[in-house]
Amino acid sequence: MRILKNLTISFFLFSLVVPATAQLQEMGTLNEPVNIREDFQSFANTYYLANELKNFDPESASGDVEYNRYEYKTRQAFNNMLAALTPVEANEFPGIEYEASPNLPFDVDFVSPRTVRIRMTTGIDKSLDDPSLMLVDGYAPSDDSWVYSKVEGGHKYTSPFGSITIMENPWRFVLRDENGKVVTSSNHNADNSGKTYTPVMPFGYVRRAEDYSRSFSATMHLSPGEKIFGLGESFTNFNKRGSEVVLFTDDANGVQNESMYKPVPFYMSSNGYGVFMHTSTPITCDFGKYYSNVQQLMIGDETLDLFFFLGDPKEVLDSYTDLTGKSPMPPLWSFGFWMSRITYFSEEDGRNVTQKLRENKIPSDVIHFDTGWFEIDWRSDYKFSETRFDDPKKMIEDFKDNGFETCLWQIPYFVPKNDLFTELVENDLYVKNPKGNIPYEDAVPDLSNPKAVKWYQDKIANLLELGVGAIKVDFGEAAPVNGLYESGRTGFYEHNLFPLRYNKMISDITQEVNGERIIWARSTWAGSQRYPVHWGGDAANSNSAMAATLRGGLSLGLTGFSFWSHDIGGFVEAAPEDLYARWTPFGMLSSHTRSHGAPPTEPWEYSDDFLNLFRNADNMRYKLMPYIYAQAKHSSENGLPMMRALFVEYPDDPGAWLIDDEYLFGSDILVAPLFEEITSRDVYLPGDKNWIDYQTGETYSPGWNHIEAGDLPIVMLVRDGAVIPHIKLAQSTKFMDWSKLTLQVFGEGKAEGYICLPEDNKLHSVTVENGSLVSNPVEGKSELTIQ
Repeated sequence: MRILKNLTISFFLFSLVVPATAQLQEMGTLNEPVNIREDFQSFANTYYLANELKNFDPESASGDVEYNRYEYKTRQAFNNMLAALTPVEANEFPGIEYEASPNLPFDVDFVSPRTVRIRMTTGIDKSLDDPSLMLVDGYAPSDDSWVYSKVEGGHKYTSPFGSITIMENPWRFVLRDENGKVVTSSNHNADNSGKTYTPVMPFGYVRRAEDYSRSFSATMHLSPGEKIFGLGESFTNFNKRGSEVVLFTDDANGVQNESMYKPVPFYMSSNGYGVFMHTSTPITCDFGKYYSNVQQLMIGDETLDLFFFLGDPKEVLDSYTDLTGKSPMPPLWSFGFWMSRITYFSEEDGRNVTQKLRENKIPSDVIHFDTGWFEIDWRSDYKFSETRFDDPKKMIEDFKDNGFETCLWQIPYFVPKNDLFTELVENDLYVKNPKGNIPYEDAVPDLSNPKAVKWYQDKIANLLELGVGAIKVDFGEAAPVNGLYESGRTGFYEHNLFPLRYNKMISDITQEVNGERIIWARSTWAGSQRYPVHWGGDAANSNSAMAATLRGGLSLGLTGFSFWSHDIGGFVEAAPEDLYARWTPFGMLSSHTRSHGAPPTEPWEYSDDFLNLFRNADNMRYKLMPYIYAQAKHSSENGLPMMRALFVEYPDDPGAWLIDDEYLFGSDILVAPLFEEITSRDVYLPGDKNWIDYQTGETYSPGWNHIEAGDLPIVMLVRDGAVIPHIKLAQSTKFMDWSKLTLQVFGEGKAEGYICLPEDNKLHSVTVENGSLVSNPVEGKSELTIQ
C-alpha cells in the first residue's frame, strides 16, 4: 500500500506541473491543426472550375477536363456585401505562354466491381505512379467487369453493383447504385449560378497567390436526409451531416474536442456509397455545414485521387479494406484484461500488482509499465531503470509463467537530455526545419528515412528479445508540419503519414521478433488498421467523456478498424467509483480491455462492492472469450469493427442510423452503457426479431424499450437466434481449456454462431436446431455442449 500511495503523490505532483488542458484551436500555436478552408475563400487566390470534358477515350476511360478561371468579386445589395466567383482573364505575362483555361488530365479506373477511382491533376506530379503506404499492396488493383456504353452527352460504365456516368458538357460524373438510383454526383458551377445567393465553390481547384501551390475542391451533391459517418476517431456528432471536419493528426488532449488523434480520410454515406480521399495532406470536409445541398472535400493535394465504393455499410467496408488492408488477428492474450496506471515505477510495483490480481481473482493477461520504467520518468531511452529493476528479464519470464505479458510505454520524441537525442542528431536521422536545424526542442526521428526506422527498430528489438509482449506506441501526432523529410516532401505531406509509419515500424519489428501483430497505439492515418491495436486517448473522468469515447470508437470502426479500446474510467484524474463502475462493463465489452490513467486504477483500491462488480464483469468477459475470439476473426476477415454501429448490421432499419449511444459487440450482442448515474435507460432494438437480456433472460421486442440493467450496470442483450459460445473461467487466456466449450442458445428454433479455436485460427459456423447441435465443426479438437 505504501508504494501505491507514493505513486499517487508522484502523479499528483506531475499534474501540478502539467495541467490537463486542451489545446486552443485557431490561436496560431505550435502544431495546430491545418484548416485549408481559407484557401477557398480568399480574394487573392485564383479558382479553376471544372467545365467541360475534352479528348475522352472510352477504352482507357481517360481524357482531359477544361477548367475555367474565376476570382471572387464583391457585390453590395441592400446593405449586405456578397462575394461571388466571377470569370476573369489570364493575368500572366507573356500571355501566349500560359493557358487561361487549362485542359488537364482526368482518369477513371475500375478497381473492383464495387470500386471506382477518379484521378485529376493540376500539373506535373512526378509521384503519381509511386507506391502508396496507405494501400495494402502499394498500388490499387484493376477490374475488367465494368461495361462501357455511349449515352447521350456522355459515357457510362456499368458493373453488377452500379454505374458511373461521365457527362461531357458541362463536365460531371454521376454515381448510381444497382437499381439506377443516383447516390451522388459532382457539382458544376451551372448547378449553383442563378440558383442560390450563397457562393458555392463547385468542383475545381484553387491556386494560391502566396506560393502558386494548388489544392482541390471535390464538391458533390448531398441528398435530402443523407447521413455521413466515419472520418476516423471523431468525438463530435456521430452523423457528420451539417459539420465541418478537419483531417489532421493532432494530440486532441481528450475526447471531447473536434481535433483527432486518429483522423482517417474515409467516410460512408447512408445513400449507399463510401469515399476514400487518397492523400496525406491536410483535408477540410464540409458536409452541408456551409451550404446544405453540397459536400465539399477541400484537399491540400495538387492531385485529386478519390475512390468510390458502392454498397451497404458492410460491402463498403469490405471493399475499402480490400484496398487499404484489413486488421490482422492480434494474439489471444491481447483480448484479456490489461492492468495499468500512470505509472508503475519499479519491478516491485509490477510484482505487487500481478500478485494482487491473482489474489483477488481478477482475470488478467497484461501488466503495463507506462512512463516510469526508465531511470528518469518520461525520458524514453529504452533502458529499464537499474536502480528500480533488479532483473528485468527474470521479471518478464516470471510474469509469463503466471499468465502475464509485459507491455512497455515509449514515445517518438527525444528530449535534449536523452542520450538518444545526440545519436539522432549525429547520425542525421531527424526531421529538419527549412533552415536545416531541429524544428523543436526535441529531436523527432524522420520515419521516411529507412536508416532512422532501422535505428528505432533496433532499440525496440532489444526489449522484445527480453520477452516484452507489446510496445505502447504513444503520441505520434506532432511530426513537424514545416519539416523537411528524407522522402523529399515537407510535413504538409508527411505529418499525417507519420502515425502510419510509426504504427508500421513498431508492428513490423514486433512481428519479426515475436511473430505477432500487436501494438498499443494512439495515432493513425488510413492504413493504420493493418497494425492493431489502437486505443481512444486521454478521456476525462466524466459521463460526457464516456459517451464521447463511444462515439469516437464507433466512428473509427466505420473507417476499417476492427480493434479498438479505451481507458476504463477515464484517464485524467482518479476515477469516481460510480463512473468507474458503469465504465467497467463497457470496457469489458470492447474488443480490447484496459484500465489505465491517474491512480488508483486497481479495483482493490476501491470499495469491496466495486471490487466484486469489477471481478464479475471481468469474469463475464473471460467466459465469453470464445465468442470474442470468433467475432474478432470474423471482423478481421471482413473489414468489420468488433464494436459496430447498429446500422452496419441493420442498414434497412431507419432507426438504426440514428443511434450513437449503443453498439453491437460482434454480430449478436447489443450493448447499451449507462452514461449517467441511473439503473435503467431507453434502448433502441433494431431489426425484426426479439432481443433477450443476457443478464436477466427477459425478452424484448424490436423498437424502443425502457430496460433495467442487471447485476452489472449495463444493458446487454442477445439477438434471438444466436449461439454464444462460452469457456470455463480461467485467470489468464494462457490457462484456458479450449477442448470443452459450452454453447448458450438464445431463442427458439434455429440458432447460429461462430467458433474459432486459437490452435488453428479458422472460423467455423455452428448451428443448433430445436435444442440439438447440427454438427460439430471442431470435432476432435473441442467438445461442444449445449447449455
